[in-house]
Formats: sequence, C-alpha cells, structure tokens
Amino acid sequence: MTDLVKGEDGLKRCRWGDSTPEYRAYHDGEWGRVLHGDDALYERLVLEAFQSGLSWLTILRKRDTFRAAFDGFHVETVARYGERDIDRLLNDAGIVRNRAKIEAAIHNARVAAGLPEGLDAAMWAYAPPPRRRRPGTLAEVPPSTPESAAMAKGLKKRGFRFVGPTTAYATMQAVGMVDDHLTGCHVPPVVR
Repeated sequence: MTDLVKGEDGLKRCRWGDSTPEYRAYHDGEWGRVLHGDDALYERLVLEAFQSGLSWLTILRKRDTFRAAFDGFHVETVARYGERDIDRLLNDAGIVRNRAKIEAAIHNARVAAGLPEGLDAAMWAYAPPPRRRRPGTLAEVPPSTPESAAMAKGLKKRGFRFVGPTTAYATMQAVGMVDDHLTGCHVPPVVR
C-alpha cells in the first residue's frame, strides 16, 4: 500500500486524505493551509485537545456541533463561561463530553484572552522554518518535533492545559505552520 493514492477524481492525495468524504474535504481545503486569527487558532487548539485519544474523524463529524456549543470558538465569549456552561456542555451529546477537556477549553480561552500579544502571535512564534521538501512517506511525518515541544512548554508556562507536544504538532500541521502533505500530493505547498 502506498502512502499517496489517486482519488476517484484523479487527484493524488495523502492516503488518509482520501479515505472518507470528511477527510477529503479537510485534507484538500484546510489541513496544512496557513491560518491566522485568535479565534481560528483557538478552535484548532481546542479540537486537537478534544481529539486526544479519539479519531480525528470523530471530531470532524462533530465539528459543527462543537462550533455551536462553544459560540463559534470566540475566545472572549468562551472565557466568560461559568458552571452553567460546563453543565450545558456536559449534557450536549453532539460534542465529546469529557469534563477535563471542557474545563481545559474554557480555562485556555481565559488564558488566551489575557495574552498581551494575542494567541496568534503566541502560537506562530513557535513555527519552524519551512522545509525544503515535503515528506515522501507517512513514516517521515513525526508525531512531535522540538518546535512542538517548545510550543507545548511555552503555552503551559503561560497557563494553558491539555497541550502536549503531540497536540501542539497536530495543531501546527492543521494551521500550516508545517507542511506534512506528501511529495506528489495535489494540495499546493504551504506559502507563508
């Protein structure tokens, strides 16, 4: 089995990106594309934390409900959540109902809201220099890197929760800080 596949539409993709319609849309239109903005980055950070221990497909299928439940991931709004909101989220069958992750998402919004430079600048400060080439196989894609470990450590030092090196790296991939589309994938290389 090859790590690059040709889809029904004739386009070559990273194997995982052609396995379901949800993955195809995410792979082709979002994953690895440069993303900025405090609310947008907060959403990716929260969703990656909720994904921990689960399939990313589970999160993608619940994403619209997550957005509704967390008020569009507007940092300032989520930062004001209280006990009623925690109870509401714990009773929302449309999201992952994990108390620790819900409380961390709210706590992290409060921390993000208090960052003088904003979440965007705080996260992008850890972006590694662009690679000269994309990985050739999925085996070349690491689960974490020194930069993701530094991001996790830096965010934790500021007070963030549920952000380890692997979650940080998955976030880096999702927001285009790194380009882990495989060589030959039809998605254009990241330009930042």
